[in-house]
Formats: sequence, structure tokens, C-alpha cells
Amino acid sequence: MRAVRRVFASCTVLGISSMAWVQREAHHPSQANGTGSIPVKKGKMTDIVIVASAFGMDRVRQEGHSAFIATAAASGATGFEVRRELFASEAEAAPDALAALGAQLASHGLWSVFSTPANLYTETGALDADALRGALAEADALGARFVKFQLGGFAGDAHAAEIVALSSGARARVVVENGQLPVGGALAQFRGLFDALATAGMPDALGMTFDIGNWQWPGEAPLDCAQVLAPHVEYIHCKAVAGEGARRFATAPAPNDPLVTGVLAVLPQHAPRGIEFPFDAADLAGDACRRVAWLAIA
Repeated sequence: MRAVRRVFASCTVLGISSMAWVQREAHHPSQANGTGSIPVKKGKMTDIVIVASAFGMDRVRQEGHSAFIATAAASGATGFEVRRELFASEAEAAPDALAALGAQLASHGLWSVFSTPANLYTETGALDADALRGALAEADALGARFVKFQLGGFAGDAHAAEIVALSSGARARVVVENGQLPVGGALAQFRGLFDALATAGMPDALGMTFDIGNWQWPGEAPLDCAQVLAPHVEYIHCKAVAGEGARRFATAPAPNDPLVTGVLAVLPQHAPRGIEFPFDAADLAGDACRRVAWLAIA
């Protein structure tokens, strides 16, 4: 129940009643977004991670990740995802800079995810060992729980033994995320990856970040993917998708979004859930509180 107390205590300090918002949405659909009723579950809430980009990619590049840590902590989130592509310069990826950022996160009671845009596998299907070594070192300097890669060009050989050897002794758990391109975002690739790891006798060499929205770019059905990949999912990115084709973009799910809530029901309930949709720029603190409270019980 610690997560429950944290959400309510933090939002009360801000003068925001997150559960009141959740309950209001359940009984009085929002006229702004056309939302309807949502089931409010009782019991332990899942860890919620705020992905830095939720605060606005340009703002994070300009102000730095540290500018948003207090707001993330006050929202009731328990984790914070640092995005390497949002560093304004390579100086932010230096070991001492990452260690300082990690210490600031820890001082606010937040654990971290380190996200790299690097692919784990090259275009030819080889393991990108340099990318793996580098990201693991940066994640460990940060003190991250997970280090998240894009899958890239996996082509049948998982290179399981090499992954295990390179990640041995690392603090961060390696997870791969489904991307928005056909290469690196296809269900068949992920099914093949975990089959190959099992065949190699190393099924736990790495885990998966399941991005609910990203499947829609390459034309995969998120619920079908969830039913196949659920046993391997250790972290979840939550977002809805609006628009069509190349003009798709991430958006906040409605509280009763049947796709998001349906997928979450299939995926492991203990897997942390990351908010990867933009907050209301005019009310970052308030919107963060409300979204954390909703997602924790969705």
C-alpha cells in the first residue's frame, strides 16, 4: 500500500485530489476528451514511472532532466525514465553527471530507467556489443534499474551467451522495446527473439519493454502482441495514439480507453508502467498527479 499512500500524500501537498479526479471521471465523463466510466480497482497499486519526455522533449533538452524530478516525485510516481536522446550535450552522459542525476533521483525517492535510442542488434542481425557495453556503463553510473534498448535488426541469432557475459555484474537489467518501424517493431521478431533465447538455454538473458502505442505504427495489434509476449514483459510504456499513417502521435489515453486497459489486464500486474504521453503543458504538476493516480489502478 506504500504506492497508494504516496500518490495521495504527494498530491494532497499540491492541493490536488487525484482520486477525486479518477472517481469524477468514472461517474461524470469529461466533456473535454469524451471519456466515460472507468473501473476503479482496490488493492495494491503498480509502480508508475514518468518518462522524461512526458514533460515535453524540447523543455527537457533546454532545462535538463533534473528540472522535472521534484514534480515527478510529488506526483506519486515511484520511478523516472531518463532519455539519453534528450541530453543537450555529451557532457550530460559523463559518469559524474549521471551519478549526480542518479543521486538527485534517489534523494526524491525515485528509482530510474535509462533509455538509449541505440539498437541492440545491427542491420545485419549482429549484436551491437559496443552499444551494449556503453549503455550498461551509463546506466550503472546513473544507478538505473533498467537499461532500455530498441530491438533493431534481430534476425534469428540472439547472441544469448554474449549478452549474458556482457551484462554480468551490471546493476541494470537489459530490456528491449518494440519500436515504431517494421524492423524492430514486428511481433514475429520478438517472438523469434524469445524463442531463440529459450533454445540457447538462456531465456532470462534479457526482458522486454512493451510499448502499447508503438505497435500501431507498423500495423500490429497491441492486444494480440500482449497475449503472446506477456511472459517476457518487465516494463510497460503506456500511451494512446492519434492520427493516421506517418502522422500518428502519442496522446494521453482516455481513462476508460479499452485498448490500453485491455492490454494492461493481460500484461504482468507487477510490471512498472511508464507514462509516455505528454502532460498538459499548462498544468504539469496537476496533470502528472492525475495521470499517475489513474494509471496506478488502471
